[in-house]
Amino acid sequence: MSDQSATEAAYVVEGSEGDRWAIVVGLEVHVELATATKLFCACPNVFGDEPNTNVCPTCLGLPGSLPVLNRNAVELAMRIGRALRCTVEPSVFARKNYFYPDMPKDYQVSQYDKPINVDGELALPDGTVVGIERAHLEEDTGKNTHAGGGGRIHDADYSLIDYNRAGVPLVEIVSRPDIRTPDQARAYVAELRQLLVAIGASDARMEEASMRVDANVSVRPEGTTELGTRCEIKNLNSIRSLGRAIEYEARRQVDLLETGERVRQETRHWDEDGGRTRPGRSKEEAEDYRYFDEPDLVPVAPDEAWQAAVDANLPELPASRRARLAERAGRPTTDGGVALTVERDLDALAHAAMDAGGDPARVLTHVEHNVPVEAAGGLDPAQLADLVRLELDGALTATQAKTVLAEVIASGRPPADIAAERGFEAMDTSALEGTIDEIIAANPTEWDDYVHGDDARRGKLTGFFTGQVMKATKGQADGKVVNQLLGARRAAALAGE
Repeated sequence: MSDQSATEAAYVVEGSEGDRWAIVVGLEVHVELATATKLFCACPNVFGDEPNTNVCPTCLGLPGSLPVLNRNAVELAMRIGRALRCTVEPSVFARKNYFYPDMPKDYQVSQYDKPINVDGELALPDGTVVGIERAHLEEDTGKNTHAGGGGRIHDADYSLIDYNRAGVPLVEIVSRPDIRTPDQARAYVAELRQLLVAIGASDARMEEASMRVDANVSVRPEGTTELGTRCEIKNLNSIRSLGRAIEYEARRQVDLLETGERVRQETRHWDEDGGRTRPGRSKEEAEDYRYFDEPDLVPVAPDEAWQAAVDANLPELPASRRARLAERAGRPTTDGGVALTVERDLDALAHAAMDAGGDPARVLTHVEHNVPVEAAGGLDPAQLADLVRLELDGALTATQAKTVLAEVIASGRPPADIAAERGFEAMDTSALEGTIDEIIAANPTEWDDYVHGDDARRGKLTGFFTGQVMKATKGQADGKVVNQLLGARRAAALAGE
């Protein structure tokens, strides 16, 4: 990262003697690819089927079976790499040897020293840039269900194994240790998930385990540069759990170091109910896996033409979409409404309504707050633009515009017809001033607090007075005008004292 010292200061763990510890986090994100079949065989890649029905001799590792590489998986892996600004390189598959019941071959076919994607980066909405070490192809394992005990294999009464997932194509995206706060970790995973869905590489459903996160966490005294001993928290399946696990693990490591103990390099598992990490196994080093090249697969070397075709077919990425929408609507790129609109895939609707003449700021406000995702496909952008024009011309208040928009979405009728049918029209300012004066006179204590109270109190009372005005005018008052008139009367009251 460009300014690690400034970033570290954003999140520290306070020691018992007043010492301050910074955290260092690197994330490994495993993403199942949206292919029709598995990585090395023709078995369906489908979530939720009956256990052990999508299997064959190849994905079960039976003697004599041979793998055939899925071309679409390679293309999706390249698409991920290019979206992450990686270099696509010739790659080699290897056998990663270890025993676990969900490994039908007792080794996993992965990429080791020659991955397909290297040296990329992902920019977060706040401008932070996280380096990408590699994004390599590998096969997924099966799924274990450990019955009894705590749900872990060591204290289970028995275990059930479903091999439907064994052999499903994965890309493992390994970040550099550039993340310095739990919030950055959450933002990284959220941004990565949005990117993966946007390019069609994966559905990235964490609740279905098609996207899983391992967090490597270490701590070091604030201001130092030497990395501490890391622990890897395995298989985090929600963004909330990711942040909580990092916070807990950092605290645990600081407590160990301050009592003179050392941090053991190991894998740990997150206990969501207990709010803590628990030890798993000692962390293997690369030599413990006894990697060697997979003899049944040739190297993968996508030529320039294939890479160019992948680049040409990439859609506009979320970061670019946010920047374009923010500039047009006059908001910062970090604006929450801009981010939400792009995340909900409603930015195309917003742009179309703006193209039809709708005021960009008001269009985005309506899309952000008043357009349900499930109904957006049936909304004519020109009608949204017409609604915004009625609102800005003073024919409709903001409250009335919201009501009309809901009916436009439901019926498809022109907003002007709906407004006329309902008898909506903006309230005359002179009439509104009289209503406000009556409400002020009826609530002298609240008005005195509004005039002389602090900002927090005045903010609450603004809502109170606006609500009273809306009730008295049956929703015909314009909320912005009400606020302006209240402010003018407060200034006059203070000037007359």
